[in-house]
Amino acid sequence: MKIQGNVWVFGDDINTDLIFPNKYKHVVLDDVPKAAQFAMVGADPDFPKKISKGDILVAGKNFGCGSSREYAPIALKYAGISAIIAKSFARIFFRNAINIGLPPLICADSDRIQQGDLIRVDLEKGEIVNPKTKETYRFSPIPPFLFRILESGGLIEVGKARLKQEEA
Repeated sequence: MKIQGNVWVFGDDINTDLIFPNKYKHVVLDDVPKAAQFAMVGADPDFPKKISKGDILVAGKNFGCGSSREYAPIALKYAGISAIIAKSFARIFFRNAINIGLPPLICADSDRIQQGDLIRVDLEKGEIVNPKTKETYRFSPIPPFLFRILESGGLIEVGKARLKQEEA
């Protein structure tokens, strides 16, 4: 699975209130894709207007800390973010991202990637390539069972596939 996108950089301790402010939760209850309008507005109010489908978020330590709010990774995915690269993630955010099919990649060198860079990510090889700097960064391998969830598009898609198999 390969991803390519433009980079948006954020720092350390980006919490779920910055990713998807709780005050917008009621707006998206009946229309989950609408969450895209509020992605990262706590950190940058214009973020949803700036990004393009396939863009990649890069951050420092402890990305997604705070609450267990599932709308945080959902907002990013519906906004078109194709992956998140960070030095570390809050555990519940990491798993919520996997569950919806949004790759959270742990990379010690995330601070070497700059805003506006166009990078390539190979999920199977565990590599991030930055053609501009000609650098390659490694990220922690994704365990096979989690990789299968990502490859399927999320946990719900895995469940749907299993039900189809059982019905056949």
